[in-house]
Amino acid sequence: MTNELTPAQRQFVDTYLDAAGEELIAFRRRMHSQPELSGEEYATTEAIVSRLLVADLNPIVLPSGTGVICDVTSPNATADSPVVAIRCDIDALAMNDESYAPYASTRDGVAHCCGHDVHTTIVLGAGLLLTRLLHAEDAPQGTVRLIFEPSEETIPGGSVEIVAEGYLDGVSAIYGLHCDPKVDIGHVGVTDGAVASAADVVELDVLGPGGHTARPENTVDMIRVAAMLASELPRRMTEVTAGPNEVRLTFGSLQAGDAPNVIPTTAHLEGTMRAQNREGWQSAGGHLENLIEQELGPTGAHWRVDYSKGVPPIVNDPATTAVLREAVADVLSPEAIVPTEQSWGGDTFAWYLEEIPGTYVRLGTHDPESGEERLDLHAGTFDVDERSITIGVRLMVATALAWLKQSQ
Repeated sequence: MTNELTPAQRQFVDTYLDAAGEELIAFRRRMHSQPELSGEEYATTEAIVSRLLVADLNPIVLPSGTGVICDVTSPNATADSPVVAIRCDIDALAMNDESYAPYASTRDGVAHCCGHDVHTTIVLGAGLLLTRLLHAEDAPQGTVRLIFEPSEETIPGGSVEIVAEGYLDGVSAIYGLHCDPKVDIGHVGVTDGAVASAADVVELDVLGPGGHTARPENTVDMIRVAAMLASELPRRMTEVTAGPNEVRLTFGSLQAGDAPNVIPTTAHLEGTMRAQNREGWQSAGGHLENLIEQELGPTGAHWRVDYSKGVPPIVNDPATTAVLREAVADVLSPEAIVPTEQSWGGDTFAWYLEEIPGTYVRLGTHDPESGEERLDLHAGTFDVDERSITIGVRLMVATALAWLKQSQ
């Protein structure tokens, strides 16, 4: 490998993380216990900014008021030196934390059950470590841009603001990672191609005259119709799009009615549409309208749909992925690289890859010796093996330095 860490860099990384490991875990636990929803990450943003200022860096808060951009630059960098970005997401989910951890969420209905607190801590730790490494004699020229993205859990996500504000201008590559509780600690899921899917949001209103539950035959039986849609539309969507352009529709919310003896006039369904390639993504909206018409036509109900484009698929760039593979093999081992299938989940990291090449990987967070179940993301009791934090820092640092070195 030509981009591996030097012995001096490796020794410094080990020494630094031995000393800083407890601080990073404490930062992650603080975030975990005080989660903030998309667009509301003010305290999180303040905490990130405060720590970066202590390191004599110059963080910039995004115009929306949450989210941070911060450059770590070598002293010998010029206007032509390469810039590489490492990105994390800082928002939490609208759900309850059902764990018994001492650092569990203290806020009802808000929880870091997707690992964004871990991602944030890793990028922060990487930035702090790079402030030292990029000032060493053997450091490559260039800049590592730290991107702390807000509102990843919303559509279209904070990445759209970051791109619009020009923070990818001049950046040659971008890297990101996501916790994977199905992968063992010390392993990284890597693929050269598609790693995540397109994801859109569907809001469907069904309308009828309403009526008395004693005489459902005289009106549109709204509860029955809504239940039928929630069941049949996903099945029909999979059926119609079966094959390489398959689209998955799943409803996460159905609301209708307030009284046991009243047939309501409206029902509201919300869900997601997901596709693993652009062809499926681009055709999804048309399929949906056709299927709604077919299902509701015989019922006499009217409808309106709000279809919001979310994110395209994430497709890793081969060149940036090759650099990351070398970094994993260098700081962990060649055996640490494990294959990973394309997920049906979506991520706003995709919008960065519409602009520049980059790679998104899955960081193993499961302790195989714990005996605990391998819970999925968004599980109420989600947690991680916190050794993954320093592993993630090593990986992001080694990858960023390798990209700068090979870009000289």
